[in-house]
Amino acid sequence: MGTNLTLWGVGTPRTLRVHWALLELGLEYESKPILSRSGETKTAEYTALNPRQKIPLLQDGAFAIGESAAIVAYLARKYSRPGHSLVPEDAEGHARWLEWCFFTIAELDATALYVIRRHGTNLGHLYTDAPEVVAQCGEYFRHQLQFVEAALADGRDYLVGEKFTTADILLGTCLTWAVNYRVGICDNAVPYLERLTSRDAYQRASISNMPKDSAKVS
Repeated sequence: MGTNLTLWGVGTPRTLRVHWALLELGLEYESKPILSRSGETKTAEYTALNPRQKIPLLQDGAFAIGESAAIVAYLARKYSRPGHSLVPEDAEGHARWLEWCFFTIAELDATALYVIRRHGTNLGHLYTDAPEVVAQCGEYFRHQLQFVEAALADGRDYLVGEKFTTADILLGTCLTWAVNYRVGICDNAVPYLERLTSRDAYQRASISNMPKDSAKVS
């Protein structure tokens, strides 16, 4: 499928989300493998595209958009097609999809995991080590996963029933993030995460998300 897509950013769970969504949708794109906190987001070229100097950033022709959750939602809306749709079409399914997206980004990513990243072993030297805060955020994360545990208890394959959506991409990256940080995940999330990470697009995205020279991905 011909597109004019360029994705800036590799090496983080948030950049992985966009690689994953692009590959789930069968889209070709150019990868610009710049890294956070490397100086590459502060160049004049990149700052002109994204004054926030954050990754990921997607360019679709003349249009540019940042924030991983917003990017994957944009891709799902514009490029979903029969057999390759990443967002529910019915009103209730769409509302449930939105609920999962907002919950994952607000309660799991920003409130817990990113705070652990900033004040734990990864970035504590930059933002101050705060083991108490890290421990409390871990507890908060596990408490919020009660919502995930209850939802998956009915045996569904994905968050919105049997349909894989970008909500699964957001939650899946948070779960792998938590596993890597040894925060722990709930019981029902274990087979769910195995389903997600066994998907071909996830496997390919994980490779694409590794730091490397710019490449054409298809």
